[in-house]
Amino acid sequence: MKRTIKSYGFLALKGLLMGAAEAVPGVSGGTIAFVTGIYEELIISITKIKWSLLKTLKNKGVQATWQEINGSFFLALLAGMSVSFVTVLKTAKWLLANHPILIWSFFFGLILGSTFLVGRSLKKWRLSSIITLLFGICLAFILTNLPAGSQDLPEWFLFVAGAIAICAMILPGISGAYLLVLMGAYDELGQAVEDLDFKKILLFGAGIIVGILSFSRLLKWLFTHYRTFVLALLTGFIFGSLYKIWPWKIPSINSSWVTDQAVWPSSYPAEAHGLEALFWMIIGLGIIIALDKVQTENL
Repeated sequence: MKRTIKSYGFLALKGLLMGAAEAVPGVSGGTIAFVTGIYEELIISITKIKWSLLKTLKNKGVQATWQEINGSFFLALLAGMSVSFVTVLKTAKWLLANHPILIWSFFFGLILGSTFLVGRSLKKWRLSSIITLLFGICLAFILTNLPAGSQDLPEWFLFVAGAIAICAMILPGISGAYLLVLMGAYDELGQAVEDLDFKKILLFGAGIIVGILSFSRLLKWLFTHYRTFVLALLTGFIFGSLYKIWPWKIPSINSSWVTDQAVWPSSYPAEAHGLEALFWMIIGLGIIIALDKVQTENL
């Protein structure tokens, strides 16, 4: 796919949003990729990374290998993701502790905007699609509301955590960062980034590489053979994740496994920051709408 410098700039912007989303537990970068129209290209491009590339490199050179793996696409996207992920990961803990309503409002606006756009991917809704959609909603709701883990973990577990989390990171509606929280590895990784503990960072990175190369091939096969069902399922994942990122939550007293209960701002026991929250929701929604309007001419 031929792109201009301007389109690569928009691609890097999408990477910025994906990286920021993945750094916050409860939000999925896969949702951003799905809504901004790069999801399938991302999955297909990942599956092109394989051992046979060494043969291409030897016989045809660097340029042919770069084109085969869609290298410029990866470079622009990963550049944006890397900058925002590291930056947001360092500040997410502080933001969630000091301004939780505002940051959740921003991401709620992003995902809410996504839900309206995602539905367009399925032109005809059949009974089987609706059932798949409902299954996706239920599964996402359950996964995003399980209680977090806090156990001490060995260093090697970061490899396992990376492999599992990256599978969620490329699924719309399922937050890879939140799965890290569930596994008790989120704080460990955040501390490793702050301390520049390269051993732990490399272990996590190796897990990501193994996980994404394996899972992306499964996703590509599913898109090829069961596209309608996959789109319905992914749409359900996005809808199902909205409850988790609702800005106003209180500790649940009626459930043994859903730890936080969503309430209206008027029922929130502390300062609800209604106007500020609405402002950041609109900002998040506006970003998705803007990206949707420009994506066709810049993809």
